[in-house]
Formats: sequence, C-alpha cells, structure tokens
Amino acid sequence: MRTKPYVLLLSTLSTLSALLVLLGPAPAARAAENGEWAVYPAASKLGGRPYFYLSADPGTTLTDRVTVANKTAAPLTFRLYGADAYNTDRDGGFAVRTQREKQTGAGAWIKPERTRITVPARSAVTVPYTLTVPADADPGDHPGALVALDERIAPGGKGAVAMGVQRAVGARVYLRVNGPTVPALAVEDVTLDQDRPWVPGTRTSSALVSYTLTNRGNVTLNPKVVLKAEGLFGRTLLDRDLAKVPAELLPRQKIRLTERWTGSPQLDWGDVTLTATAKGVRETGTVSFLALPWLAASVLLVGGAAGVFGLRIRRRRALSA
Repeated sequence: MRTKPYVLLLSTLSTLSALLVLLGPAPAARAAENGEWAVYPAASKLGGRPYFYLSADPGTTLTDRVTVANKTAAPLTFRLYGADAYNTDRDGGFAVRTQREKQTGAGAWIKPERTRITVPARSAVTVPYTLTVPADADPGDHPGALVALDERIAPGGKGAVAMGVQRAVGARVYLRVNGPTVPALAVEDVTLDQDRPWVPGTRTSSALVSYTLTNRGNVTLNPKVVLKAEGLFGRTLLDRDLAKVPAELLPRQKIRLTERWTGSPQLDWGDVTLTATAKGVRETGTVSFLALPWLAASVLLVGGAAGVFGLRIRRRRALSA
C-alpha cells in the first residue's frame, strides 16, 4: 500500500476528534489538543490564555513563544508553520489552511524560530516565533493559527492508490492590525424550497430556507440570525432564533446556510425574512412564497390550460365565420 500522495485533513469545531483541532469558541479557556499532543501559548501552561491575542501597527514585528506538549510514551516530530484561518463551507466552523496552501495573512507573517521539532515522550518544547505585519497591511482582524503537523503519515483508506493522512493541532492566533475597523454584514440569496403533499392534510409539509451570510467588513463578527415568516394579512407563521449559525464569522468570509421549516403552510401567501445582527450591524434578506397543495396547483394549471385552449377554438370559429 502506498501512502503518498497524502492529504492533510483539518477538523472543525464539529469534528473535535478529527485531525486539526482548534478547540472551542474564543472564550473557552482550553488549549488545543487531540489527546496525543497539545499546542498553546507558552505562558499559559494549559490553564491560562488558550490562544494568542495580538495587536500591532502596520510595519511592526511582534515576538512570542509557542509550546508543543507530547502526551504519548514515544517521541514525536512535528513541522511548525503559520496558517491563515477561514470559515468552512459545511457549517462555518473555524479552520486553517494546510501547509501546502498559499498563506496571505497572519499565516504568511508568522515565522517560527524552528520549523521542525522533536518532542520527547511526556515532555514539551517551547519555540519562539515572530509575527511581522507588512507596512501595507489592511487594518482589522487577521485570524490564523500556529500549527504543529505530525510528520507521521497514517493509512487513509483502501484501493489501488491509497491516500495517507497527517494529523495536526493548531493554536489560534487572533491578530488585529490597528486602524479603522468597519463591521459589515449581508444576508444574500435567500431561497425557499417547499415540500408539500399532493392532497392537503395527508402529511406535514416543510420548507427549506437557504441563505448566504457574508462578512463584508474587516473585523470578526459573532452573528445572530432570526427567521420570521408572515402569511396573508401579516399573520406570524414562524419566529425563530437560528442555532446553526457560526460563533465567529471571519472577515471577508461567506457561508451558505440552511434551515428546515417543518409545518410550513400548505395554502398561504407571504414572506420569509432573515434578520442578522452583530455588534454595530443589522441586515435583512427576504423572499416571498406562494404555498399551494400540488393537487390544487395541478387543477388550476389544467383549468387554465383548458381555458386558453377553449379561447383559441372560439377565436378560430369566429374567424372562420
């Protein structure tokens, strides 16, 4: 079995036991670890600051130290590198670029003093690093991580060309470049896909609301989204705070999200509105809907077609007369 080419898999918050661990939302005071090794700011000793919180002016250089702790009974060798952060397409979770991907923000500015380290069994190694902010860096947040990539390649599957898997753990870096901050949020491309029964009342109908949430500003946002549906005459059909919203929406990131509306109307006409709020911003997106049971819709369609066909016949007879 061949183990190359290999793929570096990165986990998100919802796959905590997977391969790159960037634990929890920002306030959680825990270091990033996967049970075998941990990565954290040197001064934290696994109990203080779980991440790096940094601020700097453009053109300046910061220095700090990162610790990699080996919890196993054998030495482990790692590659250390800086990585840019982004929101995953799947659920908007916090993830970072692989070592092979191009880094353009904090990941490109982070330079560990050593890029390859061997950590003895049940020991820890601390490595200084610098973070140099370019003179022309945009103000605002530039999230990233310091990643310890295990050099071992584990089998990743079966087949003629088997893929190998490398595991990694990263300590988040929350960097803010000083200057004007502009929070901006958008709710775009709202759609409604209805699933209605053929015969009214035979089963529960539902609808899938889809929308794109975009951070157009230069600071990280903690958005809240409310879904509201109104029917004829302004009747409230639904008013719900959405749970499947990322805790952190990073600058210049957008994600496509969905929400299932069980018990949507089978016969109604109205609007669905999504209202997204974060510190300093409030934006809405709306889509109109017409709910008709398929049987009623089919009858109307057939009736309309028959009416048009009859009108054409009458016109032809009138012309021939």
